[in-house]
Amino acid sequence: MDTKITGGIDIAMKVPPHQFQQTIDFYRHVIKLTEITDKPPATGFILGPNRLWIDEAPGLSQAEVWLELFTPDFRLTEQHIAGQGVVRCDAVEPLPEGFKGGWIMNPCNIVHMIREPEAW
Repeated sequence: MDTKITGGIDIAMKVPPHQFQQTIDFYRHVIKLTEITDKPPATGFILGPNRLWIDEAPGLSQAEVWLELFTPDFRLTEQHIAGQGVVRCDAVEPLPEGFKGGWIMNPCNIVHMIREPEAW
């Protein structure tokens, strides 16, 4: 089975409430990255060719980084990763009905969104 997986452009940092505002202020005022303001309530920043999204995550005690992967055919890729023993973890965050993608974790528990981009 031949499938193609490439790095996406979105990086999500899930941050507990007690660190959320300080983390936003760090990227906004200390690092001075350009802020993305057109998707409220999401808080994003331009990080080179990527977009860094800072999400408040009340259920966490420490921050996590989540990565995005693209594939032109999610169903084919889903079969491929299942054949490699990768387990889906869609319970980490709900996805819209009909979304062509899902959540997986690498062996050290870093969450990855693997999905078809809107326009491949």
